[in-house]
Amino acid sequence: MNSVLSTLRVLEEVGMRQPVGVSELARATGIPKSSVQRCLVTLQQAGWLRIVDRAHARWGVTMKVLAIGLRGAGEQDLRELAEPAVKRLAAETDETVQLGLRDGAEYVIVATQDSTQVVRVFLEVGTRVPLRATSAGVAIMSRLEPAEVDELLRHELKEFADSSVPDNDELRTEIAATAERGYAINVSGWFRPHVASIAAAITDASRHPVAGLTLSVPQMRYDEAREADFARLVVAAADEISGLISST
Repeated sequence: MNSVLSTLRVLEEVGMRQPVGVSELARATGIPKSSVQRCLVTLQQAGWLRIVDRAHARWGVTMKVLAIGLRGAGEQDLRELAEPAVKRLAAETDETVQLGLRDGAEYVIVATQDSTQVVRVFLEVGTRVPLRATSAGVAIMSRLEPAEVDELLRHELKEFADSSVPDNDELRTEIAATAERGYAINVSGWFRPHVASIAAAITDASRHPVAGLTLSVPQMRYDEAREADFARLVVAAADEISGLISST
């Protein structure tokens, strides 16, 4: 029984401190480092935790934790909670809306609502991209503690070596601007040229960003004059979903 309680305690601490290493977990829990390591491996094998920074052996939770948490009270997952707001945003703008979850240093698309227009943005459900490559990821990072952002920016994007990837200073500037205005915007960025997107973070009951909501528009149809109106709708929808998560 003690080992089960220790494992659950480690899971809780990782959820609150991620990304976090063994030494910090041992200090926070009072559990020996060797026991903490065994707990981490057990939780990894069960699909609850993953190594998010291999260079520094730091751990974070997987999407499984959020999914179970959301089902706990209302038997609903994030897609079901968010569906009315996602559909309404798509109807109000007639543009594609994407819902995604943060998974460590990555962003995973879990639901989409397509535009009815012939030319529209398409991204398959299940697509994984680096957090820093998306407007939603920038919106999420704008709500994180500086230390956690520092950890995320240590991840190299070797698979995008041929692209003009913004350096960390540029990204920090964009994160700060996003935090100030309350939403992220990316027009024909390095990851998806010819696409404009506006995104806002979705938070849990502790105000920690766990997901993102994105409005994606083909650049050929993007009108800067509508940015403020679109941003207001995106932020309102993201806030609505955050409220539903907090109340489950």
